[in-house]
Amino acid sequence: MSRSCKWFLAFILLFSIIIDLPAVSANGETVTINTNSLNIRSGPGLTFPVTGSLKMGARVTVVSTQGDWLEIQMSSGSGWIASWLVKSDDAVKAANGTAVSKVNALNIRTEPSLNAAVIGKMNAGDNAIITSRKGEWASISRNGTDGWVHTAYITEVNAKETGKNEKVHHTVSATPEKFVVAVDVLNVRKEPGLDTKVLTQIHKNESYPIEAVEGNWVLITLDKDKSGWVYTFHGTMDASVETSNTPASAKKVTVLTNGTNIRASASTSSHIITRANAGEKLDVLSEDGEWFKVSLQTGEEAFVAKWVVSTGNVAIADTTKEMQKAPRTRGTLKGLTIVVDAGHGGHDRGTTGIQGTDEKLLTLMTAELLATKLTAAGANVVMTRDSDTYVSLRKRASISQQANADAFISLHYDANPDSSITGFTTYYTHSNQKALATHVNEGLGSSVALRDRGAQPANFLVLRENRSNSILIELGFLSNPTEERMLTTELFREQATHGIYQGLLDYFDAN
Repeated sequence: MSRSCKWFLAFILLFSIIIDLPAVSANGETVTINTNSLNIRSGPGLTFPVTGSLKMGARVTVVSTQGDWLEIQMSSGSGWIASWLVKSDDAVKAANGTAVSKVNALNIRTEPSLNAAVIGKMNAGDNAIITSRKGEWASISRNGTDGWVHTAYITEVNAKETGKNEKVHHTVSATPEKFVVAVDVLNVRKEPGLDTKVLTQIHKNESYPIEAVEGNWVLITLDKDKSGWVYTFHGTMDASVETSNTPASAKKVTVLTNGTNIRASASTSSHIITRANAGEKLDVLSEDGEWFKVSLQTGEEAFVAKWVVSTGNVAIADTTKEMQKAPRTRGTLKGLTIVVDAGHGGHDRGTTGIQGTDEKLLTLMTAELLATKLTAAGANVVMTRDSDTYVSLRKRASISQQANADAFISLHYDANPDSSITGFTTYYTHSNQKALATHVNEGLGSSVALRDRGAQPANFLVLRENRSNSILIELGFLSNPTEERMLTTELFREQATHGIYQGLLDYFDAN
């Protein structure tokens, strides 16, 4: 073959390779590879064979999506890549901008949909950081709340116009909060990381004001001129004052259950002066920790625990009459009252996943879906919270008792400093709760593709102080990056809530 022919064939081969490289389509979303090497697979899942790879910074066009997977066109045909390892060009352009609300009471939602749960509101003139976009929706971060707003009701200002492009912390809301240490000794560090300098150590039951929250780290104030970071798994965040602006002396609280103890002092061991019944209202004189000081009709002053009364800020069952239970039909939940408890809420964010997922929002979305399934099966469902609000642990147990619940299901997502730990767990405290925990855990095991850690005993207040048949479910570990990606999908919530429903059905059919 002549040299000129060889050069001609080489040119044709090179040209065919060039025109078959991934191209940017005006009709498709363009994404950029955000990891050193990204596998291309033959199908939308980790079980499909690897057919190629892409390097950090490569830009490709998406032709279709399936769940968390993106289909792209390659020279040898189509392939699939993981969406959590790429960055959307549209999202990058929108990031770091500011959203300014045009209206009062603009809903902040958990997802970009009018059907998603409302977790907060913005008034006219309020602003938030835009983190990404999806169609007519913008993802925002405001005062520690991450959610979605409709772009029709906001004005967008880019970072250059505002002159701000700073690192954003999840700042504390207007309600003062404190971090309460739950371990014997806890290191306070200079920066949010386990490998940073230890400034000092703090001890169990000590509490410190919170300045900011970043992922799984909390910035606390140690004294007037000193602050440091602590790992959130080793303590709890509590409100230090009432969230209401109403003076304590102008408040009334409503008793939730018949026979509620009214005591001489703010302690469960103090003398019982009298008892109040459900629906009775008491005038609040002041507050003492977890207790209200109240005025009785006799003129006496006494104390009632906050967890056995309502200030009207949480979802509770009807307190004006005894609930009449209808006979249960086998194979349904008709005639049963089930309390669905979405863990955490309000200033209590719960854990934060490696990818930034807030447990409090994930539990609420899961609880809402579970409530829908249980209601469809005939159950009377009571939710301890139906929005992003804080409800104390004792209040949750009290709501269950007041509803005379047949089952109390507390939903959580787990975390551990060891990010290799995975799986779901169903907990019980009292022996009479074990059967319910076992049935529900088996239902989950048949529905979700996670490691089954079994039904285990644990000393949780919402179970220990609950007269109802109660369990607490940890639906996987947000501290494991692979598991977090699965836990945050609609598919997982659908599978998990179906498993819980099936476990409840099996339990009540067997009992």
